[in-house]
Amino acid sequence: MGDAEIIPIGTRGRPGRGSGSAQPSSAARGLAPKPAPKPATKPATKKAPSRKAPATKAAPTPAVDAPAEAERAPVVATDREPAGGIPASDWLAALQGAAREVFGEQWEPQLARFLAFLRRRVTGAYEVDEYGFDPEVTERFLMATLRPIAEKWFRVEVRGAENIPSEGGALVVSNHSGTIPVDGLMTMVSIHDTTGRFLRPLGADLVFRLPFVSTIARRSGATLACTEDAERMLRGGELVGVWPEGFKGIGKPYAERYKLQRFGRGGFVSAALRTGVPIVPLSVVGAEEIYPLVGNVPSLARLLGLPYIPITPLFPLLGPLGLVPLPSKWLLEFGEPIRTDEFEPGAADDPMLVFNVTDQVRETIQQTLYTLLMQRQSVFR
Repeated sequence: MGDAEIIPIGTRGRPGRGSGSAQPSSAARGLAPKPAPKPATKPATKKAPSRKAPATKAAPTPAVDAPAEAERAPVVATDREPAGGIPASDWLAALQGAAREVFGEQWEPQLARFLAFLRRRVTGAYEVDEYGFDPEVTERFLMATLRPIAEKWFRVEVRGAENIPSEGGALVVSNHSGTIPVDGLMTMVSIHDTTGRFLRPLGADLVFRLPFVSTIARRSGATLACTEDAERMLRGGELVGVWPEGFKGIGKPYAERYKLQRFGRGGFVSAALRTGVPIVPLSVVGAEEIYPLVGNVPSLARLLGLPYIPITPLFPLLGPLGLVPLPSKWLLEFGEPIRTDEFEPGAADDPMLVFNVTDQVRETIQQTLYTLLMQRQSVFR
């Protein structure tokens, strides 16, 4: 019934042909394509796969985002890439650059030598002589500490280093000054840097009574200033240093600067005569100005068991800052060696001969001091 009631346009009011069945006209056939909206439904049928596509392609989505996740993965520290996402090769390059800035291009051999030094210290594979001298510690620490002070602060200039024997025993005799015996330390580093030899100082008994100072003195090669130790070192081929003025030299007032005090009884000359080693006179200019001594407190010095309590223009007025030495210009000149092997055996027991040789050494140093003072144009330049 529903099909019979549909009357195409253009047939309304016309009788049909045949047995009453409606025959569509040609115009009606031309209107037959009007149901064309059906193709519009075809995209709707094609959209179904598009709606399913996300569901079917959702599985490979993590593979597409994997690179982005991989970039965030190095936040976890591994052996190849440490925490922070910086490759280990970059860390290593940065460390090598920093070591090169501090130690120079030869930082790797220096690091290897330092590690070898630590290994020897831990295992005990190092040598110390009968006096407690440790050449390795002296070279690596004491000399390395004193060298910048000598080169940059005091600007030490060494003359006559060729007069120091390259081998065998010898006795270096020097003037003493400076309120604090810094001249002995500067002499040690200067001789080592110019000749490669270690100077073995003879120190006063006060040096070896101080807790910390005595250990450093022993490790650096110093020993007590007695004739027996001096002779043993000289016979053993050591380069021995002595400052005959003692505390009278370093504790003299600034008004008496560069005027040598008495050289004692000449015990150092007796040691040189018995061993037949040369005596090398040394004159030091510049140490008198590092702590200009303008006063003393003898009562307090006796109470503390010290030879003197110095008063300088900066100490104790500025406290610890007053202990910083003034940057004076230093000159060290080694004179021609005085031979002692030409004297007869037993010459060391002749008091007059010992006195004459002692006076000769003292006058040589004094005259050289006057010459250097005339050559020096300024105290601090």
